Amino acid sequence: MNQLSRIHLIGYGYRIILWLLLLSFPMAAHARTTDPLPSWNSGPAKTAIVKFVKETTQKGGRHFMTPAKRIAVFDNDGTLWSEQPLYVQLAFALDRVKALSPQHPEWRDTEPFKSVLDGDLKAVMAGGERALLELIMASHAGMTTEEFAQIVKDWLAEAKHPEYNRRYTELVYQPMLELLVYLRGKGFKTYILSGGGIEFMRPWTEKVYGIPPEQVIGSSIKTKFEFQGGKPVLMRLPEVDFIDDKDGKPVAITKFIGHRPIAAFGNSDGDLQMLQWTTAGDGPRFGLLVHHTDDKRETAYDRQSSIGRLDKALDEAGQKGWTVVDMKKDWKRIFPLKKP
Repeated sequence: MNQLSRIHLIGYGYRIILWLLLLSFPMAAHARTTDPLPSWNSGPAKTAIVKFVKETTQKGGRHFMTPAKRIAVFDNDGTLWSEQPLYVQLAFALDRVKALSPQHPEWRDTEPFKSVLDGDLKAVMAGGERALLELIMASHAGMTTEEFAQIVKDWLAEAKHPEYNRRYTELVYQPMLELLVYLRGKGFKTYILSGGGIEFMRPWTEKVYGIPPEQVIGSSIKTKFEFQGGKPVLMRLPEVDFIDDKDGKPVAITKFIGHRPIAAFGNSDGDLQMLQWTTAGDGPRFGLLVHHTDDKRETAYDRQSSIGRLDKALDEAGQKGWTVVDMKKDWKRIFPLKKP
């Protein structure tokens, strides 16, 4: 080989090396910049989540869990979407009472309906659980399950939060949406386990959270099979069937899921037993509480709040090593920029 040929060969080799470097650079850069939780600030909470997911999904690892065991349960109100100044389903019930009031002139002189129609929310809340239950029964029963689902969809399409002036389904937490996607991408099955009504949530959770109806568990009223116009229907009755809150949540896990989850996410004392049950199992376990600390972008509340009170669970989180998310510090943004 003459000198000129060697020069050409060397030059060709350099071009090959340069081409390979250029080809690999975007891939390497992409690998460095890809973040499964872009709306989370770097810190202990984000680190704990990523560490748990990596340990439980890495084959051959000491803490590896098969996909069948990768079950994660999420509370809804205050964990996945905003719950202040009142639960979304309660806002729905209040609007339903107003819409139905022409058919019930007696409500004008009957509590708690009178206070609802007068716009006196403070008096409504002063009535306690009994008053709220009356409102739920009056506004959620007496129709088929299909009719109720459509009413919920129609209401959510129009109703807006009194402070943010955005639809309620736009007030879901962007960091938690990312977390749901991240977990499912790693083989986790995600469930909603909420004190809210199961049939209030099922019409929209798949579109908003990517969680199908069969993976939504909540409180329920009784239903009855009957025929209307020759067609079979399920009628919603004004009777409580199951309350999926506090110690009812572990019961619901066993009843509807059949496996103890390995991860649980909540925000209040109503989620305490769910986190206790989940993290008491064998093998790697993960518990997380969303602590509402941001009074600028959302609402700051915890121990003294009548809605979403976080007191006993916050204390136990420190004792049990559960992760506590400080919304003000840990989240770059609260709500999605675009409609979910």
